[in-house]
Order: sequence, then structure tokens, then C-alpha cells
Amino acid sequence: MSEEQKKTIAAVPTTGDATMNWEEFENNTPAEQKEHDLTSYENSLASIAENEVTEGTVVGLNKREVIINVGFKSEGIVSINEFRYMPELAVGDKVEVYVENQEDAHGQLILSHRKARTLKAWDRVLAAYENQEIVKGYIKYRTKGGMIVDVFGIEAFLPGSQIDIRPIRDYDIFLDKTMEFKVVKINHEHKNIVVSHKALIEAELEQQRLEIISHLEKGQVLEGVVKNITSYGVFVDLGGVDGLVHITDLAWGRINHPSEVVELDQKLNVVILEYDPEKKRIALGIKQLTPHPWDSLDPNLKEGDTVHGKIVLVTDYGAFVEIAPGVEGLVHVSEISWNPRLKSASEFLKVGDEVDAKILALDRETRKMSLGIKQLKPDPWEGIEQRYPVGSRHVAHVRNFTAFGIFVEVEEGIDGLVHVSDLSWTKKIKHPEQFTKIGEPLEVVVLGVDKENRKLSLGHKQVEENPWEVFEQIFAPGTTHEGTILEVSDKGGTVALPYGLEGYATGRNLRKEDGTLPSVDEKLPFVVLEFNKNSHRIVLSHARTYQEATDLQSRKTKEDGGKEGQSMQRQIQNINLGQQHTTLGSIPELAQLHEEMKEKE
Repeated sequence: MSEEQKKTIAAVPTTGDATMNWEEFENNTPAEQKEHDLTSYENSLASIAENEVTEGTVVGLNKREVIINVGFKSEGIVSINEFRYMPELAVGDKVEVYVENQEDAHGQLILSHRKARTLKAWDRVLAAYENQEIVKGYIKYRTKGGMIVDVFGIEAFLPGSQIDIRPIRDYDIFLDKTMEFKVVKINHEHKNIVVSHKALIEAELEQQRLEIISHLEKGQVLEGVVKNITSYGVFVDLGGVDGLVHITDLAWGRINHPSEVVELDQKLNVVILEYDPEKKRIALGIKQLTPHPWDSLDPNLKEGDTVHGKIVLVTDYGAFVEIAPGVEGLVHVSEISWNPRLKSASEFLKVGDEVDAKILALDRETRKMSLGIKQLKPDPWEGIEQRYPVGSRHVAHVRNFTAFGIFVEVEEGIDGLVHVSDLSWTKKIKHPEQFTKIGEPLEVVVLGVDKENRKLSLGHKQVEENPWEVFEQIFAPGTTHEGTILEVSDKGGTVALPYGLEGYATGRNLRKEDGTLPSVDEKLPFVVLEFNKNSHRIVLSHARTYQEATDLQSRKTKEDGGKEGQSMQRQIQNINLGQQHTTLGSIPELAQLHEEMKEKE
């Protein structure tokens, strides 16, 4: 029997002496009495089961250990580190411990205060989660994405997004603070706990929101705080309810970004424009709290007046000019300049430019104003007939090309067209780009003026006299000239002639004497078949050059053969005439003549 058991048994009341004689107990006590006394001793000890939490009393402590009596036959020892959070721990304090083992290899009771605390805390956390209770926690330190909170002795994770309803820029201000939380997620497998302080705020705000929403009315003016700024508007906190002020409702004038008007956390008054209770959307306005600028516009302002303003918006179709805060007029692209080539307002104006303009139309009811800039300058088409009479010569500058001609500028605001057929007397120009370049000067003659439609017809070839009157004599049909092949195909080809002229030969007339077609740049003689000075058309033939030589030889051969035939006929006639007086001696001559004729044949 151990000394501890002896001490315990000694404490058990007996009917004998107060002093226990252990030698006598061991030697003289009957076995039945001994068994009875041991049973009484065992029953006097506390019933302790392993892996359970029980309460014990601190009976001793030092710098390393805490000795705890749980009413068992031996006392347990727990490391002092497990009671670090209890700096005031003293002998006699009651603490909870977890029984890991009733007796180790040395007969020592193994206890753990940390495990007991954890098990109890886990049960409390589960109960708080199931019952949606509010718990208090101590924020210990920062971690990736949030904070670590001590809840009932268990570390729980507080995500950064769950700290407050507003974005948190500095997490450190929450360190070492005790706050209220709601347990929002538990992972039983990994023993992970997620808590939220934002959920408590939202729950409180929801109550406030329902209260505020129940009193919202269109046109009501409220005070709010700027909560968030986006490119399209501003979100305002109305005390638990958020509303949106669209960028167009911030100010009467145009703004590029809401940050030009408001800033974060700014307090301001807003008016409720629309409220959708189903979607819980609130449309707010700020500019509506001030009078519309059109209402205070100078009542004496009228059409024809000149105003000064700043360009606030430029589009392809025109530019908007702000003549007063919130009062704008449109300058259509056609009213910017007398230049007919202006296709987009951005070619002439940009945002920020200050301009003068004339009021072309003013409608105060619809709050619309049409402006014009070009009207402040004289119309260049006034007096056009006197400055550019038909037949007058001028120097213009090439502006752009089309497939049918060249547009040139004779002065600012006045363009004219030189048709492709009026570029050259002699050359056939397929596209104007072959003739000149943009920006180059070009001498022109006025062919026609259409002031009503603002059209000016010009010609370049008319600067020189028409050479086709002279060409008609040089290239008369039947004349032969040397030409250079420019283009060739089975159907025909184009031929370059002297003086810069061009002619055309069909495929049959283009072929050479050997039946082949000539190659480009090859020089050959050509006969003019047709010359039309009105249509500037010259039809040529190379085949005619060698065909005429052959025909000439044939005619010569025929002519020579005819003369000989006539001579023979005359001889035959003479013979026939002389037969009346011939003799047998003349027959050999006839035979000879016959033989000569056969040889000729």
C-alpha cells in the first residue's frame, strides 16, 4: 500500500483509536476488515474518466508548473504557460482541466488546461453559431487578408472585408481591441472559425434602412455622406441607405468626372428624384437644389446676337459651346467654317477652346440654342461672278482626288473641280494621281460658275490652245507615222504617236507580217485609218503598211501581165488577119507563138 493510500485511509473515520497503528493493521487486521477498509478508501476518491473536462483546485505553483488537485489519488501538474492569460492565478483558484491520462509510466496524473479551455470554447462557439449570438473577441494580430481574433480562447479569422461596411485602408487601428462579432462560418473538419463585425453593422443598418425607407418620398431633401465615387456617379450614404447621384445630376454644367464636384466623406444635401421600392434603388440629385441656369439667362438675348463661350464637347456632327454655366449651344459642323471640305468638328475645334459665335436659333422652352461661327466672317461666294468670271485664269492648289477629277482650292472657302477630261488635250489620264500631287499649284481656267449650288467648274488644258486643229492636218487618214506600243492584247493595243498623242489599233490591224503581236515598247510604222478631232480619236493599222506593199506588187504584176497579153492578142489578131494571105511557110511562126503563149501560161 502506498503512503498516499495510507494517508487517505487514515482520514477515514474508525470506531477504534484516533491514532492508526499501521503495523497492527497490516499484521493483525483480518482480511475481511482490510478489504472493507480499502473499499471505503476507494469510494472516498473522486471518479475521473480520461478525455473529459473536470474542475480542479490549484494547490501549488512555481515558475514552471501549476499543481492541481482534482480529488484523485494523485495530483496533476500543468505547465505555467497554459495560464499565461491568467497572470493573477493563485493557490486555491478553481480551474478547468482536461484529463489526458489517469496515470503515466511514473504514476503521474496527466492534465491539460489548454485543451479543457479549447473544448469548452469550441462548445460555446458552436452554440453561438447555432443561436446567432453575439460574441466578444480580442484582435490579436494581422494576417494575410484580415485579422486573427481570440474568441473564448480559440483563434478565429476576421476577413478584411468583414471588419466594416466601408473599405478599410489601415487594419492596424483595430489591433489590441476587443469588439463584438458574429460567427458566420465554421469548418468542423479543420476546426476553422470565421467571424464578422460587418454583419452586426449591417443588421443594425438594415433596421435603420427599413425605418428610413418607410419615410422616403420623391422630392424629399436629405443629408448624406459621399460613400463612393465612380466614373458614372456618386454613392451617398443617407444613414443606412445608399442612393446614387448620376454624373448628369451633379451639376448643371458638363463635368468629366464626379471627383471634380465632390470628394469622399463629404457631407451634402441631396434630393430624391426617383425611388423603386421593389429594387430598392434611390436616384438622387444635387443640381436640382439650385435654379436651372436657363431660367436666369439674359432675357434680352436673341437670334443674331454674338456670344462668347468655351467648347465643352466635340463630336463628329458639331461642337457644344457653354456660354454660361449650364447653358450650351450647338455649333453644327456645317456652321463652323465656309470651307466645304470640313467633315468633322474635331478638325477645327477642341475641348477648352474659347470662341465667338452668332446665335442662329434660340428656343427657351426646349432650352436649345443653335450657334454659328462661320457667320462672323464674310461669305466667300458673295461676288463670285465678279472675282471669277468665265474664261478667267487663276492659280489654284490641289486638295484631293476623285476618280473623275481633281478638287482644287482657288481661295479659302471656295473649291472648284477640274474634270479628268479637262486636264490634258493629248494624254488619256486614267486617274488624276498620275497628273499631279496634293498641295501642288495648278493653273486653271474658269469654265462655269454655279453660285446657288456653290459649284465652280475649272479646266487645266484650256490654258493652252487646242492642238487638234493642227493635228488634223498632220495625222490625216492614209498618212504613215512611227508609233511605240504602250499596251497590247489580242483585242488590240494602244500606240504612242508623236506630239504626245495616242492611237488605237485593233488586234487584226496590230499584228505584224509574220502573224505575231508586237511587244510593249516596240516601234513600228502605222497608217492612220481614222482621225476625229472632236472625240480625240485616232485609229491606226500596222498591217496596212505591209498589205499596201503587197497590193502594189500585185497591181504591178497584173499591169505587166496585161500588157504582154495585149501584145499577144494583137499578134494573134495580126496573124488571124494575115491568114487570108498566109502560106504554108507562115505556119511555123504561129506554132512558135503558140508555144510562147503556153510558156507564159
